[in-house]
Amino acid sequence: MATYVIVGAGLAGAKAAQTLREEGFDGEIVLIGAEIERPYERPPLSKGYLQGNSERQEIFVHEPGWYADNDVDLRLGIRVTRIETAHHLIRLGDGSRQPYDKLLIATGAVPRRLPGPAHYLRTVEDSEALRRRFAEGADVLIVGASWIGLETAAAARTAGCQVTVVEPEPTALNRALGQELGELFARLHASKGVDLRFGTAAAEITETGVRLSSGERLAADLVVVGIGAAPEVGLARDAGLDVGQGILTDASLRTSHPDVYAAGDVAEFFHPLYGRRIRVEHWANALHGGPVAARSMLGQEVVHDMLPYFYTDQYELGMEFSGDIEGHDEIVYRGDPESMEFITYWLRERRVIAGMNVNVWDVVDDIQELIKSGVTVHPKELSSG
Repeated sequence: MATYVIVGAGLAGAKAAQTLREEGFDGEIVLIGAEIERPYERPPLSKGYLQGNSERQEIFVHEPGWYADNDVDLRLGIRVTRIETAHHLIRLGDGSRQPYDKLLIATGAVPRRLPGPAHYLRTVEDSEALRRRFAEGADVLIVGASWIGLETAAAARTAGCQVTVVEPEPTALNRALGQELGELFARLHASKGVDLRFGTAAAEITETGVRLSSGERLAADLVVVGIGAAPEVGLARDAGLDVGQGILTDASLRTSHPDVYAAGDVAEFFHPLYGRRIRVEHWANALHGGPVAARSMLGQEVVHDMLPYFYTDQYELGMEFSGDIEGHDEIVYRGDPESMEFITYWLRERRVIAGMNVNVWDVVDDIQELIKSGVTVHPKELSSG
């Protein structure tokens, strides 16, 4: 009987295990996670759960009994220390070994860190700790006007905290969206009373706040760092797998070893629409990538060709984003961005490569179909169609 091992008990790993069973795999499934919680979804940690709008049980991928009921050997609080591809086994932190016939690496990513006593938002424990401090009315300083930084700022401000955001770029989300759209998000937060400090970095984090690169000191009860995440590629690199920005895979999520696969934040996979490898750190990639990897492990001919997609909720603003803006040469708006109810299209050579709908709903499928079609469009068609 074959043994399939999944390293990483997050959304991608849990959905892979589920898909293996749904597709009729009757061998042994071992799902190993470093956290003590059973697999859960991360978006609520910086959105509804952080704000206290959703309950703890809502974040989990499966009910507690699902793993036993489906004969999935779920091992939590255990770290994998080494992958030995030549022997088809992994070594665990407790000194034991686990053989495998096929292996899926879904280890995700970890927050990029700065020296000093700061908080980060990656785990359910992180979210709960921040929620408690927000409820106490802490003065909050956030390093990084990223998606995670702004969502955290919105949650803290909604809870009534005084909030300051420090960002070395000229505006919020500057690298993700560009200055014009980033300014819209910056103005939204400023209108809610957030103190935004752009063009300056956190030079030192202390128990009492932050010293900026300008020399100014800002006092805070709580410092939260949100400056991006790095994929957990150490196991793969040490095992001799090909690694770039993530673990390199083909479009079916196979790595450079025929019996090892990768999915979720950690995978840098070939996307047929873009003709290159991409790495996506968002929820939808894990949700869809786990099942693709499972079917690939079973020998099915599958391709992970879902468009990158993510969403954010900040105050009264809801946004969904599809595609990849790399290489765009034109931006077209439908609706007035100042109204916070509009659609943005990114074009390359008159073809839509990405779209973002802000407080406009039920249009994601249409936007994604337009991206996939590759048809040329006139900007006026997009702005008024």
